[in-house]
Amino acid sequence: MSKRDLTFRKPIMNAAGSLGFAPDFRVLEEIGYRESFGAFVTNPISLRPRTAAAKPALIEFPGGFLLHTGLPNPGFESVIKKYSRRWADSSLPIIVHLMADRPEETKRMIQSLEDVENVLAVELGFAPLLSDDILLLAVEMSLGELPLIFSLPAEKVLSLGPRLMDAGASAISMSAPRGTLPLTPNSSSNNEGGEPTTGRLFGPALFPQSLEIVRSAAKLREALPIIGAGGVYSKENAGAMFAVGALAVQMDASLWLPVNKKNPVE
Repeated sequence: MSKRDLTFRKPIMNAAGSLGFAPDFRVLEEIGYRESFGAFVTNPISLRPRTAAAKPALIEFPGGFLLHTGLPNPGFESVIKKYSRRWADSSLPIIVHLMADRPEETKRMIQSLEDVENVLAVELGFAPLLSDDILLLAVEMSLGELPLIFSLPAEKVLSLGPRLMDAGASAISMSAPRGTLPLTPNSSSNNEGGEPTTGRLFGPALFPQSLEIVRSAAKLREALPIIGAGGVYSKENAGAMFAVGALAVQMDASLWLPVNKKNPVE
């Protein structure tokens, strides 16, 4: 089955892991984004329940922070049971983010989502170091009624993105980059051993690299439909991404900052 086109009423949305499993319009109102979003992206969902990391951590660095959580979630069936009615009743279309490390399990989850109302698309995220062949197999096994967005690290967007699009993906999004930092006196962690921690990176310092990836993706012989992300902290950041060719823009840690009540992205 060929890929489905993906369009957004408004091209601003949250990134997976930033605002929970279903829209809470009281929260969106509080942070100033109720009228700005065109879709809502769920927290990452795995087939089976996942507990939090044994040693979660939040480590600040100049221009951002590293976050290690383990991506806890109650598992696919529990999420569907608890939130599918809220998805159906929401005025925002829902993009369900699935942890897609096993293509056969991903296929089962996507087939179940085809019967859930108001699901606009599925975004697929992958563990680090998975081979390109696994991601291409995920396209082959997951094509169906719902558009597929593949969330890729920056270093794979330009090389693997076109191959995924040729195989049937509808768009490429940008996952939070990963890094490793030692604990500092200001770190929040129960890592008593003090060994360096690996996790996802957030913060405005990421924006120049993110913008360059979006710009380069738009300049490919067949421009990638790319959802830009990483370091978007203002409407000027979002506007810059649209100016160089982004299909849409996802925001992450900036949604947690009260300052954005004064400067929402529109």
